[in-house]
Amino acid sequence: MDAHYVDAYARLYREHWWWRVRERILVQKIQGILKSRAPHARILDVVCGAGVFLDALEQFGHVEGIESDSAAVEQSGRWRGRIHLGELDEAFHPGATFDLILLLDVLEHVTDPDRLLRHASRLLSQGGRLVVTVPAFKWLWTSHDTLNHHLRRYTAPEIRSLVERASLEVLETQYLFQSLVVPKLLVRARERLLSGNPELPGVPPRPLNQALQVWYRAEHAVAGRLPFGSSVMTVARAPTSRFEA
Repeated sequence: MDAHYVDAYARLYREHWWWRVRERILVQKIQGILKSRAPHARILDVVCGAGVFLDALEQFGHVEGIESDSAAVEQSGRWRGRIHLGELDEAFHPGATFDLILLLDVLEHVTDPDRLLRHASRLLSQGGRLVVTVPAFKWLWTSHDTLNHHLRRYTAPEIRSLVERASLEVLETQYLFQSLVVPKLLVRARERLLSGNPELPGVPPRPLNQALQVWYRAEHAVAGRLPFGSSVMTVARAPTSRFEA
């Protein structure tokens, strides 16, 4: 992620309609996943930044994060003691497995996503869940992807296949932010005509920001199963017995 974007991320996460809607979608999904385990579930947020999502996750149980950016970890406040500084690799030894692992807009940054998913799979408890979100469709690539150092965007079949290769059972896959596809296509067309450096996103004026939150929350409730969108979310399950893996 661009260094200037890192500095702006906390405010964007707290205020921007896109992050507010995504958090609401994720919390609703996690409530369904952990309904029999909350408030005693063990949860790991991978590449958690300054721990901005950990406050919302706390209601479900014991929350930890892992983050490789020391500057982000230093800004994590009360979560500093729960965030492991490093990568999700062989050096990470959390001491116990997790009921839920989150890979939220992570895999698009990774050169070897198969390896990362295999590590995540090994850290899940029997029947534990993995939630993945990634940006969707290569043809929606814009300067925003460049700014964020994305390596690729995924289709639903591509992310399902990737997760299944980690010996996980995909339970559901759905696109998010369906009506954002057209604006992104317009941005892509404009960028093809006009050159310039990628610009940091900003928080829209309050009335517009609130209206967009209402719109996209309603869209997800009504049209959340349409086969297109600007993001993809996948939920997968670890084997109920490790002998099945």
